[in-house]
Amino acid sequence: MSSVTPRFPHLLHGGDYNPDQWLDRPDILEKDIELMKAAHINCVSVAIFAWAKLEPEEGRYEFGWLEEVIGNLYKNGIYTVLATPSGAKPRWMSEKYPEIRRVDGSGKREESGKRHNHCYTSPVYREKVKAMNTTLAERFAKHPGVILWHLSNEYGGECRCELCKAAFREWLKKKYGDISALNKQYWTDFWAQTYNNWEEINPPTPRTMWGADPIHGLCIDWRRFVTDQVGDFIKMERDAVKAADPSIPVTANLMYDFYFYNYFKWRDILDVVSWDSYPVWVGNAKGDVEEAQNHALWHDVMRSIKQKPFLLMESCPSATNWQPVSRLKRPGMQLAASMSAVGHGSNSVQYFQFRKSRGSSEKFHGAVVDHVGHGDTRAFRDVAEVGERLELLDKALYNSEVRPDVAIVFDTENRWALDNAQGPRNCGIHYAEAVRDQYRALWQMGVPVDIVDEESDISGYKLVLAPMLYMLRAGFEEKLKAFVKDGGALVGTYHTGLVNENDLCHLGGWPGGGLRELFGIWNEEIDGLWDGEENSIITEDGKSYRVTELCELIHAEEAKVIGTYGSDFYKGMPAWTVAEYGKGQAYYVAARAGVDFYSDFLGTLVSDLQCKRALPGEIPFGVEACLRETDTESFVFLQNFTGEPKTVALPEGCTDMRTGQPAAKVELRGYDSVTIAKNIK
Repeated sequence: MSSVTPRFPHLLHGGDYNPDQWLDRPDILEKDIELMKAAHINCVSVAIFAWAKLEPEEGRYEFGWLEEVIGNLYKNGIYTVLATPSGAKPRWMSEKYPEIRRVDGSGKREESGKRHNHCYTSPVYREKVKAMNTTLAERFAKHPGVILWHLSNEYGGECRCELCKAAFREWLKKKYGDISALNKQYWTDFWAQTYNNWEEINPPTPRTMWGADPIHGLCIDWRRFVTDQVGDFIKMERDAVKAADPSIPVTANLMYDFYFYNYFKWRDILDVVSWDSYPVWVGNAKGDVEEAQNHALWHDVMRSIKQKPFLLMESCPSATNWQPVSRLKRPGMQLAASMSAVGHGSNSVQYFQFRKSRGSSEKFHGAVVDHVGHGDTRAFRDVAEVGERLELLDKALYNSEVRPDVAIVFDTENRWALDNAQGPRNCGIHYAEAVRDQYRALWQMGVPVDIVDEESDISGYKLVLAPMLYMLRAGFEEKLKAFVKDGGALVGTYHTGLVNENDLCHLGGWPGGGLRELFGIWNEEIDGLWDGEENSIITEDGKSYRVTELCELIHAEEAKVIGTYGSDFYKGMPAWTVAEYGKGQAYYVAARAGVDFYSDFLGTLVSDLQCKRALPGEIPFGVEACLRETDTESFVFLQNFTGEPKTVALPEGCTDMRTGQPAAKVELRGYDSVTIAKNIK
């Protein structure tokens, strides 16, 4: 396995550090290093928003202060993740070159100030970023303390200036070739929307983006174009810093549930995936367990993009200042949340921020060091505890991986299409929630999971879950058929195989694209239920499961019926089927079932298929069990996301890594985490 940070092959512990805000206080900079050591911090991310300090005037670079900071950190055993500062351009640049500022959906160019408001297409901005990155890399790439490039910060947003419109039209020309092909795929005869030439095409506006614009293919293509355009900007940043030393990897910090870009498209652009995780803890067991599951899913998304360990680039040591309610973490929660990230494949725990800003919009955002300026705080002690735990695990864990037998298809472009489709439930189609329901069932069983998209290779799994595959793209139907034919188990659901990649409906019966043959069913129509309405799936042995929102009326053609509807005019019709296909099985669930259904159903499948689990027995409610492996050892991470103590039974041969002693069970306090080692050879 290739190292995430080859210059410093260890688990990283640190966070965003902004010495540029404190250059007039050398006493604070000196104190910071003392506090970093006390918190067991071994790396910090520097210069993320420091462009005004690095280039105070056009063409005049001031890197002396940064060199001194990086040098002092390195002398004290603290490494640097060095950022490119493109996330926030300096005011002088914004005023001198107004074209670099974005144009919003109403056609208005944004004012100077703030961050993340630059045009990714602008040749001027690209030139300025490339010059900065090149100069920065030439100065610091050979410094032994620099271990990773952090490109920009939380890439986001879109621009609709004339440059972006022109680039979008060129992107469409490359995809479709001629305007008649585009018209056919967009079905523009509807409402007389036919394009006569490329210049008539404009991006959808935010007002028409979701559903109101009749050209759904255009809306999806705009999202694809924006993803590609930002990806091209990232490549430009990457290539500029790697020109000085290709051996230093690059990363960019991605975001939670951020589906305006398709992150999977960047799998070959970034060397390392990192992301920023900020759960909204609510302070009760049910809510906190669900939030832990939500962020576990996104840890798995980030790991799965490159199928290798990722980095937790930002988390909060105490409370944020931007959530609806800035709830403090309960005692112990910092350790539990941090070890959850590591258990799902992170090789770091890092924070925003190390020292609190004194002013502006993040002055009340949590930090390792509060305004009081010393380490005698609860948040600081919690961070130090995480650092100690990472040091304990470092040697054994660094080269371990998460190696699941199970994958869930969670495709961003499919999500765009579903949100734009207009029907059958405009009050909520709930694709992401359907994915989470299946994921939560597996989480409760301690089953490791990869999250894949329709461009991923699925051939190596035993079980693939593919909920609501409304849009079939990039030949994915052939991958599904090959997977099942070779012996895999596939679970599909309602609202699958309706349209192609440009949102044109398949003809000849749903599910289209050859999936009708695979699942052995025909979906004749679908019933949308009002909120509060429900039906049920009745199994062969008489067990009943509640279903809501959407119920397909399907006909079993080659499939065996294993569950039927319990009420309404379609009572007794198939609701749950299985079809033999080659050496495998394709299951189809025709209605929106809940976690209880998937816990029972997937529990049986996981057992029958002998899929990996972190622990063989039942796991208490609210306890997460994650599994990382090497070729000779397995490591089980147990996190208790409830405030109540829990006891977890362990199989034979387990060792508590805190004590080095054999353990037959683990006693977990509320919001506690323990890591268990077990030899597998």
